[in-house]
Amino acid sequence: MNFWDQRFSEPGFKYGTEPNAFVQLQAAHLTRGSRVLLPGDGEGRNGVWLAQQGHHVTSVDSSAVGLKKASELAAQRGVALTTALEDLALWEPEPGSFDAVMIIFTHLPESFRRDAHRRLGQGLKPGGRLVVEGFHPQQLTHSSGGPKDVTMLYSAEQLSDDFAALLAPEHVWHGEVSLSEGPGHQGLAVVTRWTGRKL
Repeated sequence: MNFWDQRFSEPGFKYGTEPNAFVQLQAAHLTRGSRVLLPGDGEGRNGVWLAQQGHHVTSVDSSAVGLKKASELAAQRGVALTTALEDLALWEPEPGSFDAVMIIFTHLPESFRRDAHRRLGQGLKPGGRLVVEGFHPQQLTHSSGGPKDVTMLYSAEQLSDDFAALLAPEHVWHGEVSLSEGPGHQGLAVVTRWTGRKL
């Protein structure tokens, strides 16, 4: 059983069942019926909510336990959710197949982060939208969630470099927000928010 299987085996939902605030904000830019990819969607709170908004959602994660919870949550809410058990170190979506990719608190090891990000970006259709929210390196001074390894935290500059020549940046920001996302994300946090369009 991997780390995330263990974490998601705990009772309840580690990050709650309600969608991330930035996902809700960015969903306003999507046309109903969009194909949306959520890598690292865990227990499915964001993917299920997007499906409730009328989108065709694919939730990808390395945790079978998390994806089982995601499927159960989708069934409870009466929506369809496509799930895929995959390792983001290796997996890549079909190029040009998604209207949006949302990478929400999916912190990847430095050894393959840039390559994985570029593969995910290639999954967008021309003009498709990529949305990232992750913890900034300054998050290490906060206790509200996230990896304790600074190499797994994201600065805006790092994300702009990861997607250089592939996406045109639109919204690039980092700062302090208040999180209330299940027991896993609670309190003041320093996050990076980055969005871009596929060239």
